[in-house]
Amino acid sequence: MSSLLLVPLDDIVVFPNMNVTISADVGDEEQVLLVPRHEGTYAKVGTVADVGEHVRLPGGGRAVSLEGLHRAVIGAAHTDPQGRLRVEVEERPDEEPPRARTAELEREYRAVVEEILELRGDDGRISSFVRSIRETGTLADTAAYAPELTFEQRIELLEAVDVVERLELSLRLQRDRLAEMQVRRRIREDVEEGAAKQQREYILRRQLESIRKELGEDDASVADDYRTKIAEADMPDAVREQAEREAARLERMGDQSAESSMIRTYLDWLLAVPWGKRSEESLDPNHAREVLDADHAGLEDVKDRIVEYLAVRKLRQDRGIPNDKKSGAILTLIGPPGTGKTSIGESIARALNREFVRMSLGGVRDEAEIRGHRRTYIGAMPGRLVRALRDAGTMNPVILLDEVDKVGADWRGDPSAALLEVLDPAQNHSFRDHYLDVELDLSEVVFLATANVAETIPGPLLDRMEVIRFDGYTVDEKVAIARGYLWPRQRDRAGLREDEVSVDDATIELIVSQYTREAGVRQLERELGKVLRKVATGIASETTTAPVTIDEATVRDALGRQRFYQEAAERTAVPGVATGLAVTGTGGDVLFVEATRMNGGGEGLVLTGQLGDVMKESARIALSYVRSHAQELGIEDDAFDNASFHVHVPAGAIPKDGPSAGITMSTALASLLTGRAVKHTVGMTGEVTLQGRVLPIGGLKQKVLAAHAAGLTDVIIPERNRADLEDVPADVREEMSFHPVMSLGEVLELALEPTPASHALS
Repeated sequence: MSSLLLVPLDDIVVFPNMNVTISADVGDEEQVLLVPRHEGTYAKVGTVADVGEHVRLPGGGRAVSLEGLHRAVIGAAHTDPQGRLRVEVEERPDEEPPRARTAELEREYRAVVEEILELRGDDGRISSFVRSIRETGTLADTAAYAPELTFEQRIELLEAVDVVERLELSLRLQRDRLAEMQVRRRIREDVEEGAAKQQREYILRRQLESIRKELGEDDASVADDYRTKIAEADMPDAVREQAEREAARLERMGDQSAESSMIRTYLDWLLAVPWGKRSEESLDPNHAREVLDADHAGLEDVKDRIVEYLAVRKLRQDRGIPNDKKSGAILTLIGPPGTGKTSIGESIARALNREFVRMSLGGVRDEAEIRGHRRTYIGAMPGRLVRALRDAGTMNPVILLDEVDKVGADWRGDPSAALLEVLDPAQNHSFRDHYLDVELDLSEVVFLATANVAETIPGPLLDRMEVIRFDGYTVDEKVAIARGYLWPRQRDRAGLREDEVSVDDATIELIVSQYTREAGVRQLERELGKVLRKVATGIASETTTAPVTIDEATVRDALGRQRFYQEAAERTAVPGVATGLAVTGTGGDVLFVEATRMNGGGEGLVLTGQLGDVMKESARIALSYVRSHAQELGIEDDAFDNASFHVHVPAGAIPKDGPSAGITMSTALASLLTGRAVKHTVGMTGEVTLQGRVLPIGGLKQKVLAAHAAGLTDVIIPERNRADLEDVPADVREEMSFHPVMSLGEVLELALEPTPASHALS
């Protein structure tokens, strides 16, 4: 320990190997301790300095030159007889650490400093100085020469007595300096590049302005062009005022403004809307019916509704009654795929002599797809409705909203909520798109919506729709559609002429019944296409001679083995199997319910076939009813003792649910326990209660069509569904017998064979 005179330095840090001259009186001291301080607070480490030459300053002051030697840790302080502050110090000259610890750090430090000097434009002297330093501690102290270092960072560097720690600290500080300088250079280059680009654009725009003035096409004339188009557009007053305000803004800003392109895009969209244009509507109901009948077989409900719409419009027009904007028609066609929902939209537009636009909503999740984006967003656009009007070119087109039941919702909003205003005749005369931000009158648009199922359409949206259900086609209707529409279309696609290939109705019916099982006709058209391509291949390869008559052999050769069978008689030949009727997303279907009994208590009742909760409850109700009425049904008293029952609905990979299989399950269990097989001609549908009452169900028409296609001739239905038989096509009603029932006793009397079949309960 040694005692040295303390020389305080306010906001100055002197490092070893630095030479400084300060205003101070150090007397005849040979060495002093230089300690930095800030706001009265001293650093913990100072620099031992040799006292050099004393200098007299103008005015009588004294200065002294000092040379920093090494660091010293400050200890106890005291005052000498002259009243000067002295401190006990522990001198800490730098000790050279092992090269293994510092070699990598030194290399990286020198490299970082070289990059900093390169960015600052060093002439080579400083880099040579840094390269000449061999002592590790001295090299680390060179960071103190950086003017960007704060006073606190210099103190931290001075107090780093350990050489390796000091070098690591210096490297970190220099890295920070380098990163900051690189960011500054990048910003400066970007600014200079942007300024140069703006200056270039400014010069080019001024030249363009001069050229336009020479040609008489200055900014004012651009705005005048828009004003002329606005005047010719037959806009409503409020829309015209908005457009003129935007044109005035464009004129004031000129082309140099970044916003001018946004204004021009907005005006272009305003002008793209066909404000005053309307199709000359055909209001002849008879002509419309002819067009609809020519394009589509069946679909009487849809055709009747369109004809009614036209008749009302014609009557109001003939009698001079003004149109009511709140009396628009929103027809929603709900039914299985392939029944012609989408294609009838084009026929309706043709019957009305209107333009047709189709909007597919399947998978749409962004509300802005319907309402558009606000103009404040980059790349904003109007919604699909505005674009549909632009594409149609009129304000009264037919717009088909396809797959409205498949609209999604996520964090971007709920498109179905935006459709509430569009599909409400009481509101859509003042629809407001977010981008245009003006009122659009959609009351003259005929909106058609299509969906496969009504359950996934939100309730408020469904409430605004006039629902027309497509329940599929009968076999005769499919044959007629194939004959009149599908066969000619597929024949033309196969490149065949009318006189080269022919088919009779019996062969088409064979394809319908044995190769397709659907509510619509999409698969039927594919199968006809396969047959015709096979014929075309034979004619093209000269292995077949025209004309060709399609018969059963040709069908089997083209389509392969039979795919669907009428298996009700085979499946219900043994007791415990009943034939039910169901509705799926693709139309009606026949459902077989199988029941069996096993010895041993086990689980009591086992249910398989991917049944939903409601269907499982129906099975439990069925078993409870049969047990409670065992005596009436002629079931032996010990039939339920130590026994468990298994109810299975085949096609186990397909989920099934709903209450309408209640009477089918009850019949299957009663058949099993009485030994009486179910009549193979009978299909049934209805919900059952614990008391044995039969409750009404939905989808009767689709179920009856499925039963007809499966070859069933008797259908048991709930009494309260009797009125729904009017929806069933007349030719189907004539071929089938319907048995409305109120109780399960009636069902069993009608469905079970009169004489118990020989069987043994196991």
